Amino acid sequence: MSDPAALTGYLAAEGYLDQLRTELEFAGAAVAAVHGRLILAEGPPLAAAWAQNAWFDVQRVAIGSIADAAAKLRAMQRNWALYDFHLHRRAALIEAKLPVVRPKPLSFPQVPPTAPLGSWTLLDHETVLAAQRCASPFRHGEARFVEDREAPPNRAYLKLWEALTLIGRHPAPGALCLDLGASPGGWTWALQRLGARVIAVDKAPLDPGIAALPGVETRQASAFSLDPRSFGPQGAGPVDWLFSDVVCYPARLLTFVRRWLDAGTCRNFVCTLKFQRATDHETARAFAAIPGARLMHLHHNKHELTWTRLE
Repeated sequence: MSDPAALTGYLAAEGYLDQLRTELEFAGAAVAAVHGRLILAEGPPLAAAWAQNAWFDVQRVAIGSIADAAAKLRAMQRNWALYDFHLHRRAALIEAKLPVVRPKPLSFPQVPPTAPLGSWTLLDHETVLAAQRCASPFRHGEARFVEDREAPPNRAYLKLWEALTLIGRHPAPGALCLDLGASPGGWTWALQRLGARVIAVDKAPLDPGIAALPGVETRQASAFSLDPRSFGPQGAGPVDWLFSDVVCYPARLLTFVRRWLDAGTCRNFVCTLKFQRATDHETARAFAAIPGARLMHLHHNKHELTWTRLE
């Protein structure tokens, strides 16, 4: 029913298959096949920031019919997510015979589901690819939330919610947070709702309604002008969280982050690496190599990655 050799699947987000393949090949992955935006590679899982989800211990399952495929998947476990890249009608008929899985959007900061969710696809008429375990608790790594369509000034807060949900941490009430590149204030709004104290820094002004929220201080300046040594016991107090959604080249952000790490005046970091035109894989690898770091492509990311480092 399964291959003896270990096989891992890496599912790219829509439009980012090339970035994922480049990353895997640099890491030495033995790519066995590509099915749509699913890359299969021999061997155990590798760190892959551009993978929106990873499939562990992928099996090739021989099937004799639609009913046989559903029965074999049900025998492996209950909950499955179909990755449908071809043979759509046959795949849909198999899916119809499996238990219905309709995850509800999360109400942040609700924890993500913990029930095992496997992934499968129809390779050909006689073969199913299936993984009982996946890296993401969400279907295809697509985190969805109950949105607030009135209070925040833009939808950028969804990216922050997703990052904090995946790392399993968020600022506690009273925590001091820097929000760099804050305008118009989506992240500041989300942090203030958690009860954090927020210093919002941007050359552009914040939305007036966000700037007026309790616990929000605004500084109309460049994020890169901040001196990390001005924080700490002798300054505004140690920074509990540094958040950055600044539009800049990733190499410049790396230099900035290293200054803060060297100063030791911030405990936790959540930063967006925004790529202009070509993907700067070298700088992305430098971010990933920082001790304690995690680099990931969120469902709400575009041509960017989210880097986190927690104390």
